[in-house]
Formats: sequence, C-alpha cells, structure tokens
Amino acid sequence: MEKLLELFREWKGEDACKVEKLPGAGSNRKYYRMTDRDGGSVVGVVGEEQEENQAFVYLSRHLRKHGIHVPEVYAVSRDTTRYIQEDLGDTSLFDALKSGREAQGMYSSHEKELLKRVIKTLPCIQTEGAKDMEWENCYPQPAFDTDSVMFDLNYFKYCFLKPSGIAFNEVKLEADFRLMAEDLTAEGCKYFMYRDFQARNIMLDAKGNPHFIDFQGGRRGPLYYDLASFLWQASAKYPECLRNELIDTYYDTLGNYTEQPERKLFNNRLSLFVLFRIMQVLGAYGFRGYFERKKHFLDSIPPAIGNLRKMIADKVSLPYPYLTTVLERLAELPQPTEDEKGMPSVSKHEGKGPLVVRVFSFSYKKGIPEDESGNGGGYVFDCRSTHNPGRYERYKQLTGMDEPVINFLEDDGEILTFLNSIYKLADHHVERYMERGFTNLMFSFGCTGGQHRSVYCAQHLAEHINRKHGVEVRLCHREQRISRVLEAIDHKKQI
Repeated sequence: MEKLLELFREWKGEDACKVEKLPGAGSNRKYYRMTDRDGGSVVGVVGEEQEENQAFVYLSRHLRKHGIHVPEVYAVSRDTTRYIQEDLGDTSLFDALKSGREAQGMYSSHEKELLKRVIKTLPCIQTEGAKDMEWENCYPQPAFDTDSVMFDLNYFKYCFLKPSGIAFNEVKLEADFRLMAEDLTAEGCKYFMYRDFQARNIMLDAKGNPHFIDFQGGRRGPLYYDLASFLWQASAKYPECLRNELIDTYYDTLGNYTEQPERKLFNNRLSLFVLFRIMQVLGAYGFRGYFERKKHFLDSIPPAIGNLRKMIADKVSLPYPYLTTVLERLAELPQPTEDEKGMPSVSKHEGKGPLVVRVFSFSYKKGIPEDESGNGGGYVFDCRSTHNPGRYERYKQLTGMDEPVINFLEDDGEILTFLNSIYKLADHHVERYMERGFTNLMFSFGCTGGQHRSVYCAQHLAEHINRKHGVEVRLCHREQRISRVLEAIDHKKQI
C-alpha cells in the first residue's frame, strides 16, 4: 500500500487525501479510489502479476488510440506491480440492469436501450482494436488457440465436473474435448477478443455512455466468443426474445466494420461458442466458489446450469456424442436449494458432518489461501528451504506432480525429511479432530511460485491423510488452478 501511495505522490506531486478500498471480484488485484485535495479521484491498482499489468497498460493505450473508451493509465511503478488509472465511477451496466434482473428478465425500454448501445460497440472493439495490434504484448498468450481451449475445458473437468460427483470416461471425454478445440479454432483468429466482455466490466457515465475495464486478458481471437460471453452471462437472465434481438443488432452493426459471415454459419458458430463459454464459466465458478468459497461465484452456478439446460432442451446439435451425454447427465442433477448455495453433493459436509480436510499449494507472492470456513485458518508450511527445481530450465514448464520434478525433489531426501515431520503433526491433529467431532482442518504449503515444491508436498499430504485416515480431502493447487476431491474411504468395508 505504501508503494501505491508513493506512486500517487510522484505522479500528482501531493499526498492522497483519502484512500478507499474498492470491492474486488474474481481477480487477485486490489483496487483503491484515491482522492486529491481538490476532490478529484483516480483508481490505484495493486497486482503482483507483472506481465498481466504490462498487458493492461499496453492494451489501454492501444485501444484509446483507436477511439475505444477505456480508462487512461496515468502512472506505472518501475516494477509494474502498481499503476494509477482513470476513475470511471461506480455504476456498472450490471448495476444499471438490476431492476430487469430482479423482475426475472422483464427489462424496461431504457434498460434495453443500454444493452443495444453496448452491443453496438462490440464490433468496433473487435475490429478497430485489432488494427496494428502488437499481439506479443497480450497476456498470458497472444491468441485464442487449441492449447487455451484445452486449458479451459480441463478447468471445467477438474473444478466443476469432478466435484459434481458424475462418473465419466476420461479418455472418451478428452477425445471430444480435442475435437471441440479444433472446431473452435478452425475459422482463424483475426479480431481483438476482449475475453471478459460482460456487464460487470462495462461502466456507464452520467449520460449512459459505456466505458470498458478488465480487458487485460484480451488477445487475437474470433468474433463469437465475446458475444457469447456477454449474452449468456449466467446471472443476466436475458429472455430469449431480447437475446435474439441483441444478436440481430450485433450482426447488423458488424457489417459496418467487416464482412459478415453468412447468417446460418454465424448462428451455428455462435452456438458452439455459447456451449464452450458455459463450460468455461462453470469451471471458474467451481474453483472460485467450491474451493475459494466466494459467494458471488456460488450464486452464479444455478443460472449457468440453467443456460446449459436450455441448450440441451433446444436440442442444439453438436458433433461430440460422449460430451453431450455427460452434459445431459450434469443438467439432470437436482437444482440446489438456497441453503446449499449452489454446492454439489461433495461439499455438503461443510460444518455439519464428518471431518473434511482441505490441503492447498500456493505461491507466497500471491498470498496465503484464505480460510472460508470461519475457523480462522490452519497450518501453513514454508517449503522454500528445500532445493528449488524452478531454478533449472528443464523443470520450468513442469509441476510437482510431474515425474522428473518428483525424482529431482526426492533424490537428495531433503523434501522427504521435511514431509515426514509434517505427516506426524498432521496425523495427530486429524485423529484429535475426528475424536472431538470437528468438521474442518486446513493445511497449506507455500513456495516461491506455487508450482514445484508446494505442489509436491500438498499432493503427498492429501493422499497420505486420505489413505491413512479415510477422511474426505479437498486438494487445491491454487496457482495451477487444479482442484480435486479425494473421497472418504470406509476402511471397515476394505477389511
């Protein structure tokens, strides 16, 4: 915080008179409204991902150059972990549409006009934003490709599908995932893909004109992704007739900027991206909701499942038979009750059943994982005293779950000695917690990048506790965005 205040002082030539922390959402960035002595305000941003910050600064300057209304960046710290940007106020499009949402999609003429105004800007952002763009400045990658699609599909598999309790054949599902990735990227990518084009990231000025934020994940991509992201936002509750009207508005406006695809092809491609986007957000909601316990994301799961049910009910034809079968089974799961907050069956032990142990790996650069159980936290172990594979080029793309890294860590025995002492401590506390009827216990392992040593230790402790004590263990490799549930084992039945 002090470094942000120092940056403000260097830029403005005076101290900030008032600093107010703004509410965050899904990212790890922190936002502060900073006010000067004349009452003018800016937004200060703190983010530890330097490359992500650099991408935001570059994209802001590039998009502004092409007449797109994004916040101006006024100052950036030397290490790019802090920057100061234009304050666009507190009214998002999501806020402005509250009445329509609460009326279950009965949007007023004024709200519909706001939506049309926004949707007409999207072709401009996609086409004008792509002009003379230096794509290598995008983060974490320059283009929407099969690798990024597979990452998101596997995110859905590990963070949502597996916790749902549905059994599936991983080989068959992976085969359909690869076919889907090829189809999504088949048309080529020549536009600017905003990546997170949704109502919370669109700010409105006093005249209702839209301004755009949180585009740091933008990259070269297809037209359809952002349209699907906007119109099928889980909590928006746009009725089908309004959604179709907005699609028509987008399609007609697109002709002012580039050659339009043939309408039938356009509709078919859009349906494919809608399905992908639904799966993608369910993966994100699963991670942010089930494992990070953030209420906003838990609340978004039922409407996202509703979008999936609607696609299935409309019998949208997709050439992925096994994936379609799995999604149909997912859509048939019972609607969660209000008390369950959208949690699947694996999470119903929270606070009222047998012991559940949560094990995390994390990067100290991004902070210690929060304990959302309300118990104040658990054990945190620092792995940084052990030999670091991340210093060697051949291990930099691997994690503590990969065999070459495992062999490296185990060769000198240091990590094994470290873990053995933790096993003894963990065993004692698991047994005592079970005896006393406690329902939550948490262990976290941190290292520099949250990739090698902490992942190895968290993985091994989770498997040790599950195997020895038979309790359910929820394992989360936070920086890898990998989560899994090791289900409770009834040792009596194995005798």
